[in-house]
Amino acid sequence: MINKYVVIFLLSIFIASCAQIILKTSADIKHENFLKEYLNIRVLGAYMIFFASTILTIIAYRGVELKKGPILESVGYIFVLALSGIFLNEKITLNKLIGTMMVIGGIFLFCR
Repeated sequence: MINKYVVIFLLSIFIASCAQIILKTSADIKHENFLKEYLNIRVLGAYMIFFASTILTIIAYRGVELKKGPILESVGYIFVLALSGIFLNEKITLNKLIGTMMVIGGIFLFCR
């Protein structure tokens, strides 16, 4: 049976990965000035999402062992790879796939 706190943790990591993609899309846009570069709806929204992710992570640590937290955090690399391929049209190279497989292997190895 899957621990509900692990699911909350993974949701937290997923929404943080989404926020990273939003920040990347904002960085690709040319802004009129320095202030608008950092105070626009995408950047502010992404940081609000990061805040929500932090709250979910705090809640998740109620039922997830501290030693497993960093291991689960590595799932973020997989989420970012997938989301950047979908939304940013970035190429998923063989090296990226090999790295992702190594991350997945490490997760399974240490979470047993």
